[in-house]
Order: sequence, then C-alpha cells, then structure tokens
Amino acid sequence: MTLLSNGHAIVTGGATGIGAAIARALSDQGVRVTLMARSADKLKAVAADLPQAQAMPCDITDDSAVEAAFDQACATFGPPTILINNAGAAATAPVHKTSTELWNSMIAVNLTGTFFCTRAALNRMDRTVDGRIIMIASTSALRGYAYTAAYAAAKHGVLGLVRSTALELAQTNITVNAVCPGFTDTDIVGSAVSNIVQKTGRTKAEALAELTRHNPQGRLIQPSEIADTCMWLCQENAASVHGQAIAVAGGEVM
Repeated sequence: MTLLSNGHAIVTGGATGIGAAIARALSDQGVRVTLMARSADKLKAVAADLPQAQAMPCDITDDSAVEAAFDQACATFGPPTILINNAGAAATAPVHKTSTELWNSMIAVNLTGTFFCTRAALNRMDRTVDGRIIMIASTSALRGYAYTAAYAAAKHGVLGLVRSTALELAQTNITVNAVCPGFTDTDIVGSAVSNIVQKTGRTKAEALAELTRHNPQGRLIQPSEIADTCMWLCQENAASVHGQAIAVAGGEVM
C-alpha cells in the first residue's frame, strides 16, 4: 500500500494510455482519482471502471479552465495529495518546416499546461502533508530526436520546471520528479507509426522498427511499466527521491 493510499490524485491526460494506466494503479491502492482531459466521453468511461473517480473535462492550456477544474475536483475529493502531469501531444516536422502554430501548440500543451496544473496543485496542496508531483516527461527531456524539435524543447522545459520546483519544495513534504518514458505503446506512438508510413512509404512493421531501435531491448515500453514507476515514487521509502528524471527506456543511452 502506498503512503498516499487515502489521498486524492489528479491525473491529467487520464483518458487513455499512460494516464489511464496510472489512474487504475492509484485507484487500486485506494486513492480517490480525478481524471482530466479534453475528451469527456473517454474520461467518463475510465472513471466508470474505478471505485472512487470523477471525470473532469479540461483544456490544460487554458489557465482559467484549469483553476476552475481544480476547484471542482477539490470540492468533491478534497485537496490533492498527488498530481500526475501526463497530458501531452507530439507533432513532428523538420526544424525548418516547423510552423509557428506547431511550435506554439507543442509548448502550450506539453509545457505551459504542465505549469498551469503544477501551480494549481501547489496552491491547494498542504505542504505539511506527504505529497507527490510527478511529471510524465519523455526521453525527449533528456536527449533530442530528429523531427521533434518543438516537442523536445517543451519536454526539456518540463525537466527544468521539475528541478526548480523541487528546490523550492525541498523543505516540505512534497516531492517533485519526472518519469521519462521511451517510445511507449500508446495512441501517440500509433499516430507516429502511421505518420512514418504515410510520409516514407515504409510498412507498419518497418515504421515500428524505426522507433523501437532506440530501445536496446527492442520493444515499446508498456503503460503499466510507467504506472509502476509512479507507484514506487508514491511509496514512503521514495521520499528522498526528489528533483530527479527517471528514464524508463530499456537501457537507452541518454
């Protein structure tokens, strides 16, 4: 059982993939879960399968919407003890073909939205009570990949946010860390495979091989593996793990 088993977790991007896996793992430990994402229907479907969960549709790039959603979430389940910043998006383009719109959208959802949610959580968390803020970053926070400049820049920014926030909170009971998955078996990676197929004419298997070659184990990471890492960070014996970037990437060298 986790230290925070009777707490309240807010999970952004909780409708699918990694976010849904983390929400289920937390719920299994008795945590009350608020799921946030843009897709109301998908959120409600995940929440319906959990014993103490609520769906809270929210555009995390809108600071006023974030504040309202956090207020509503806390009115039902109390102040958050866990924040999982998982919401994100990945669009690709060579640097010289990266439009201002693409750049701004990647920064908005992957970095600015993460900041909005972190600020909202911290303004509602009790710093004398054990708490966890976990950013689902990416190996892109630790290295670059071709054709992902906007996404990688945003994720590097997330890691900077983690490290600065961790220093500010070092004398409290709240820890802040980043979990950095390699290519994971999610809808985002599925879209990346489809994009490679469309733009290069490769087969789906060839496109998948292009992504998994970064992982020495030669496979995609499973969402449950990311969830398990987050659950470890929520254990009492992880209290000294603070301001870190934990790669879950099969031995990929950063």
